[in-house]
Amino acid sequence: MSGLERHPADSAANPVVGEVWNHPGPRRVARHSHGRGQLIYPERGCVSVETDEALFVVPPHRAVWVPPGTPHGAWYPREVAFRGIFIAPALCADLPPRCTVVQVDPLTRELIRTAAQMPWDYAAAGPEARMVRVLLDRLIALPASPLLLPEGKDERVRRVMRMLRANPADERSLGGWAQVAHVSERTLARRFLADTGMSFTAWRQQLRVVLALERLAAGDPVTTVALDLGYRTPGSFTTMFKKALGVPPSAYFDRSGIVARR
Repeated sequence: MSGLERHPADSAANPVVGEVWNHPGPRRVARHSHGRGQLIYPERGCVSVETDEALFVVPPHRAVWVPPGTPHGAWYPREVAFRGIFIAPALCADLPPRCTVVQVDPLTRELIRTAAQMPWDYAAAGPEARMVRVLLDRLIALPASPLLLPEGKDERVRRVMRMLRANPADERSLGGWAQVAHVSERTLARRFLADTGMSFTAWRQQLRVVLALERLAAGDPVTTVALDLGYRTPGSFTTMFKKALGVPPSAYFDRSGIVARR
């Protein structure tokens, strides 16, 4: 486990067990890992999960799958109702090999709710075990959601990423950032694509989407978020948000059980 704290679920007798907790305000969970795979589902609220590879943003009606042994930290920016499922490695072969945000349909949501609250010593041949098998089938079939921000591997790329995270409104061109990284513009473009699978421009827009989701989920007004992210007007921010996620901020968070304030 690389010196990281193990979770009690790692020692449970049954291969699939759950966990429920509610927290009234912001909460940060330090970097840790589990011997089992973990499905993190915020029934209410939002969570950002950070790994060595990427930052994943998980509003309601989404969940993030964390494979066994994956170091990760979590940030809950507001009140949260956490529902977690821990799955033994032997049952994880058909689940994603990397952290993945998935869309949770109503049936799977109810299965997660029920499984998260079951006692860990349920009978291996009882109704709980049969329900768990259905849940596993559902998890395998869940569609992925593109709510992640890839992390860089090259230190020059990471330097640019850190500065943009600190000030996402910075409008410097790729050439300007290449000067910061002490490389040519062509080299920085090539390294961004190699490290993240995205162009610099696409990564910067994805950064703004991810940061917008975090801020809006924490209750910040749309206008404030738009201006802080470098958009001249809330309308231009809404256009970007709708293009990226299919709906404007107000509709997206209404469906997620969060109302984005204007």
